Amino acid sequence: MTRPDDTAAWPLTDFAARLPQSVPFVGPETLQRQLGHSLDIRLGANEQRFGPSPLALAAIGQAAGDIWKYGDPEGYDLRRALAAKHGCDMAHIVLGEGVDGLLGLIARLTIAQGDTVVLTQGTYPTFAYHVQGCGGTLHRIPYRQDRSDLAQLADMAQRQRAKILYLANPDNPMGLHHSGAQVADFLAQLPQDCLLVLDEAYIDFAPVGTAPVIAPQDPRVIRLRSFSKIYGLAGLRLGYAICAQPLARAFDLLRNHFGVGLLPQVAGLAALQDSDHLARVLAGSVAARARIGAIAAQHNLIALPSATNFTCLDLGRGPEAARAAVAGLAQAKIFVRMPSEVPQNRCLRISHGTEQDLDALAQVLPQILARL
Repeated sequence: MTRPDDTAAWPLTDFAARLPQSVPFVGPETLQRQLGHSLDIRLGANEQRFGPSPLALAAIGQAAGDIWKYGDPEGYDLRRALAAKHGCDMAHIVLGEGVDGLLGLIARLTIAQGDTVVLTQGTYPTFAYHVQGCGGTLHRIPYRQDRSDLAQLADMAQRQRAKILYLANPDNPMGLHHSGAQVADFLAQLPQDCLLVLDEAYIDFAPVGTAPVIAPQDPRVIRLRSFSKIYGLAGLRLGYAICAQPLARAFDLLRNHFGVGLLPQVAGLAALQDSDHLARVLAGSVAARARIGAIAAQHNLIALPSATNFTCLDLGRGPEAARAAVAGLAQAKIFVRMPSEVPQNRCLRISHGTEQDLDALAQVLPQILARL
């Protein structure tokens, strides 16, 4: 919603009135309304295109008649299952309305006016959005060879005495990753009183060893996981954090206690039990990654290595070409996105879709490239 120019008519604080008019993302539905036609092939939001677990769908169906009830405000059964999955006490698990909802709560819990946050320039933007909304000060480090520069991030955190450092591993939008050992070494280089917000939304697609070995009770880290990616439940908004018990308890001070509804809880619980479906999804994503790589090679493009459910295609040209390609694909009813910052905005970011999705991409992309 856009504010009128005369913010005096609104009951906003002076700080809120000075915030920039911005949102982290423009959704495909908004683009469809602007274009006047549908985007039939959705390869821009990193949704899991192979669908949710049949067990999750069955659980939703069974619980549908009970949606007159609020969901369990403690999320007891789901938290217990997640604790078993991660080998920790359920007191270390916090549920939230997706990773985005948890990032907002973390910012509200930890960031006061002027507090310093360090992150990579161009990485997933939601946390920076919330930090600005809390009055925090952002210090951004450019990517190095399309990866977050751990050495420079740690150096900036030391020099600025950062309160928070945000790291997405694997990274969005570039798709590359650091090993778990590298992340553990990186953590040791941060100031002792700096909290590492480790966003692991894509960890299930990454090579073995990408997740660092960090004790759940380590007070220096809060890890974030998502049901939107490999579990295919993006429309239900469900994520969770793993952190030390004092920080986990602090979420109760301001979270929406009924924010995670009944259906997300039962669907998430069922999805955790369907290892066969997760294996099929992972195999589908691997096959799609290879197909996108083959499409890229056919047109002399470079497919960046990916540890996620999307691949970045390096067009080898500037951002104008990438923007034109995004627009051209949208006109052909194919939704993709591009990174926002130089030089990463030379790329197209393409989610790992179904065979039919990628058939459509393979048919249309040569026409778009020819026009460039």
